[in-house]
Amino acid sequence: MQAPQRTHPWTHCWAIALLCALVCLPVLTSNAQAQSAATWPIPGKTIRIVLPFPAGGAGTDMMARLIGKKLSDDVGVPVVVDNKPGASTIIGAQEVAKAAPDGHTLFYTVVITHTQNPHLFAKLPYDPFKDFTPLSQVARSATVLIAGKNAPFDDLKGMIAHAKANPGKLNIASFSAGSTAHINAEMLRIASGVNIAHIPYKGVADAQRALLAGEVQLYFDGTATAVTAIKAGTAKGIAAATDKRISVLPELPTITEQGVAGIDIVGWQGFFGPGGMDPAVTQKISAAIAKIVKSDEITNLIKTQGNEPTGTTADAFQTIVKTDFERWGNVIRRTGIKLE
Repeated sequence: MQAPQRTHPWTHCWAIALLCALVCLPVLTSNAQAQSAATWPIPGKTIRIVLPFPAGGAGTDMMARLIGKKLSDDVGVPVVVDNKPGASTIIGAQEVAKAAPDGHTLFYTVVITHTQNPHLFAKLPYDPFKDFTPLSQVARSATVLIAGKNAPFDDLKGMIAHAKANPGKLNIASFSAGSTAHINAEMLRIASGVNIAHIPYKGVADAQRALLAGEVQLYFDGTATAVTAIKAGTAKGIAAATDKRISVLPELPTITEQGVAGIDIVGWQGFFGPGGMDPAVTQKISAAIAKIVKSDEITNLIKTQGNEPTGTTADAFQTIVKTDFERWGNVIRRTGIKLE
């Protein structure tokens, strides 16, 4: 009879150790997630991203939601996007300005809120500096002058010639009075010396629809939607309102290249918190957002929208806001635009 095999005592030890590891794994994972969540100012409390644009209305909505999802995954805290559109981003800005500065209310907006509105409105229900804490610039963005696909011109020189030959016949849309699209339209009118009537609409979607329907002939569109329209053949690219050509439209010359100077201030998108945030919390949130922006997925998305990813520090973003506040102030004073 064959003798029974004896199991080495170390085998029992390894088996027990392996069983313990498998049993404890969910606990370890859970603890790691709990530690991650605890790194946010108030563990477990939902983070709200206020967006001053309609849901699905622009590339900013897509970006806010994607960054919000990644932020939730990274820190283990629920994140919701709260759309508060209207009044040149003022409604959303007010919502954030009065929120608790605890790091759980964030504001994802564009250049207009802090650098243009203060020069356009005699009275604002918020202070662009005291009521907000800059966290991180996400991307440098811009506008592109596009025309309807049936427009009788293909570039800026042709547009100017057509406008001079047909005075009062060209209209240009914007998604709201006082928006970057409106300011650029007024700058174009002044710099080119042609008569172009400004037609404001209620939101990006309405302005785009008006151009495609032929109600207006021109529109300074955001890069993400302009690139889509141009590549789909539903609109013509006339010029980029940028300081250099856009990477996804390398064949499209800038307005300056086509002989009209001064319409090349690049805009941006970025995150703010309410004013008075604790510096340590500010730095923590800024670093978390910058890390997400510099991930391959977000970087590639920003580039495909025709924008330039940045992911700055809070201090760097604060400097950008102050500089652009002065630059846009000079431009707006030249146009003479005033809003009630």
